[in-house]
Amino acid sequence: MAHTTTSDGAVRAYQRSLEIRDAFNRDDASAPWLVCDRHPVDDVAFLFVTTDLHVTEMTYGELAERSRRAAHFLAEQGVGPGDRIASLLGKGPDLPALILGIWRLGAVYVPLFTAFAASAVADRMNDADVKLVATDGEQLPKVRDLPVQVVLANSAPNAHHEGFEDLTAALAHGPEWTGPVPETGPQTPIVQMATSGTTGKPKVVVHPLAYAAGWQSYIEIGLAPGDKYWCGADPGWAYGLYTLIVGPLAAGIASIFTCGAFKPELTWRVLEELEVSDYAAAPTALRALRTCDPGVALPKLRRLSTAGEPLTPEVGAWTRERFGVDVHDHFGQTELGMPAGFAHHPELDRRVVPRAMGQSLPGWSMTVLRTLSDDRAPAGEVGRLAVDIQASPFFTFTGYGVARDVPGSRFTADGTHYLTGDLASIRDDGLIRFSARDDDVILMAGYRIGPFEVESVLISHPAVVECAVVATPDEVRGEVIHAYVVTASTPDDPAALVQELQDWVRTRYAAHAYPRLITFATSLPKTPSGKIQRAALRAAAAPASDGDVR
Repeated sequence: MAHTTTSDGAVRAYQRSLEIRDAFNRDDASAPWLVCDRHPVDDVAFLFVTTDLHVTEMTYGELAERSRRAAHFLAEQGVGPGDRIASLLGKGPDLPALILGIWRLGAVYVPLFTAFAASAVADRMNDADVKLVATDGEQLPKVRDLPVQVVLANSAPNAHHEGFEDLTAALAHGPEWTGPVPETGPQTPIVQMATSGTTGKPKVVVHPLAYAAGWQSYIEIGLAPGDKYWCGADPGWAYGLYTLIVGPLAAGIASIFTCGAFKPELTWRVLEELEVSDYAAAPTALRALRTCDPGVALPKLRRLSTAGEPLTPEVGAWTRERFGVDVHDHFGQTELGMPAGFAHHPELDRRVVPRAMGQSLPGWSMTVLRTLSDDRAPAGEVGRLAVDIQASPFFTFTGYGVARDVPGSRFTADGTHYLTGDLASIRDDGLIRFSARDDDVILMAGYRIGPFEVESVLISHPAVVECAVVATPDEVRGEVIHAYVVTASTPDDPAALVQELQDWVRTRYAAHAYPRLITFATSLPKTPSGKIQRAALRAAAAPASDGDVR
């Protein structure tokens, strides 16, 4: 489709984004009103799907009632405005009601990912100064001995939990909170969460109410869902929390909500039996679906979306061949929301280009600054990907920490641009092409090489299941490209496969940018959200001779 960023449709989409922003910027704006209470009580908010594919609908009226019961329950535990309330819960119907109940009291929600080990849970709860955590029987051992109030949720009917209050029972038949929301306005804090920590210790980010406006716009314009919308991402992270729960609620769009952990086989069944039209998930999930494809037709599938990590081209090639549907890549951060991507909105839709992650979405202005100055980079030049703050009405980030006043190096000296920490280029077509995290770039013999392009070529080799590229120190060249490769099976001749993979990159990308070192691995180190930890690979790397097999 033709480029339409200056069309009448683009103008209308931008005007809609401003209408959404204005609703969240009112002095009397509150999260319970914007994501629940303003919608017709009989409209469906969620379709909860159990592991045996039993579907239960929950209307906005039912959600409002359950969330008021949650608020009363929490108030009885001493929760009040500003308190940090965490959940360490598997996916289930108690979670959205809990979140809204927290907000009805003016408290702040702290999501925790259930795959975290006990030490990671304790660190994040300590950083957030959590007053109370809601958990379930499976996760209870991680928090039982921490100095914090613990309540149980996702419990079976009539279950008896010695020593713990039962949130599930209160949601079913407890009294309702009738008080007003104590704090309103766009700067009211609603969520405190940690970044994923791919490049170091996770940082604390506090989201004000206005931050959620960008997610409503993303759902309506970036995703533009049809009949059956499902985000399979985990709500323990920003992408899942806002694309599965908060954004659809604000937009009034029914959201399929699968209970339990991600399982590719179950995902295929849900896509088929619920006739999903719109599916959003991280690239890791899409690759998992590809590896266990049962061959079902999915004739109702119309739109596929992804975010969270760079999308390598083989995923899009598979979905085009398999379903005749392109994967629309999107770019987001915990600090920002979702400022860029290939929008599904019919007036913004354009041809998906492999290795590109779309363009600025309405309400956002992405640009590239030169590597060594804060001047804008020429079209096509790789530089620092940044947000033009004055031209981005959805931008809310002010800094890290509870006070949100520790910006660090995230802003240019004049405060006009937020630096994402990524290297990218923007050509005349307006598309953003990711190169690398700024601390992942490889400096070899005067060349600056982004790992993403090399990884995209390597993953297209039939023997490669997964790969990651980092820099390894080299006395002659400064740094060389070091590829960690997971293969489908143990190579019969590792040295021959190394040579084959090096030639594969030489001939399909660039003669100078091939991996001079290749390590075959059984798996790659990842964060709990599935992002590759290149810092761990760099730490493990050491100088070696060209073509080394490890």
